Amino acid sequence: MNMKMHKCQSCGIYTLEDKCPKCGGKLNVIYPPKFSIDDKYGKYRRILKKESRDQK
Repeated sequence: MNMKMHKCQSCGIYTLEDKCPKCGGKLNVIYPPKFSIDDKYGKYRRILKKESRDQK
């Protein structure tokens, strides 16, 4: 078993297993986004973060 975090495509739970323990679905490996000085989508992430904060 490798020690990479996985997320189930169907039910959305996180696990270290090779197959989803809850539904048996396919898993995706979770990687953080690469750091870049020239952040192309930073503007959109900040807008989304502000909108989600205003809704609460």
